[in-house]
Amino acid sequence: MLQYYAEFFGTALLILLGDGVVANVLLSKTKGHDSGLIVIAFGWAFAVGIPAYIFGTASGASFNPALTLALAAIGKLSWSVVPGYILAEMLGGILGGILVWLMYYPHWAVTDDKAAKLAIFCTGPAIKHTPSNFLSEFIGTFVLVFSLLGVAQTKSAPGFGPLIAAFVILVIGLSLGGTTGYAINPARDLGPRIAHAILPIAGKGDSDWGYAWIPVIAPICGGICGAFAVVAMFG
Repeated sequence: MLQYYAEFFGTALLILLGDGVVANVLLSKTKGHDSGLIVIAFGWAFAVGIPAYIFGTASGASFNPALTLALAAIGKLSWSVVPGYILAEMLGGILGGILVWLMYYPHWAVTDDKAAKLAIFCTGPAIKHTPSNFLSEFIGTFVLVFSLLGVAQTKSAPGFGPLIAAFVILVIGLSLGGTTGYAINPARDLGPRIAHAILPIAGKGDSDWGYAWIPVIAPICGGICGAFAVVAMFG
């Protein structure tokens, strides 16, 4: 059971810190208001790295159904734990979204921009174009999984794995994040999107369910392809 608790709390912490930095940048009257993409990219990078350090030995620190399925597809994770991992990750994503809402509670009412409020919880395209949006999430997650598994081919000093993962997230955000906001993780997008839908957020708009399938399906496809690309290259 420890591995499921680790995936649940690890994903919740990831969302609290990751969506938290977006809230700090986008909500009105915060100390970090309007500080920009660079702040968000660094915040998200270490939002992934910190729980990876905490929970890595317990569960492998997936926190991402796309990565979980990719690892299972190439035999690096037992299929028997996949349903429990994904359920824990999704519930952790919802909890993380709820915690962000509570953390910034007074700021929702003083923020008029409904789109900004939604963007704190989940991703959306800068330009709506379904094939391009799907491709962006596919490529971003391919790079994520290919990089994580590819870097593992080179022996590094003990304890450096989560830091490397943080820098992979950072470079994806800075280089590939401008199109769709780089969900690259179904739990990171769908979990908080559910939280946005059910929470009594002051002045919120709709949860954009018409787009929601892209940051779920595209990362799963990209992640599995990235994993098999590493296997094809390195065996």
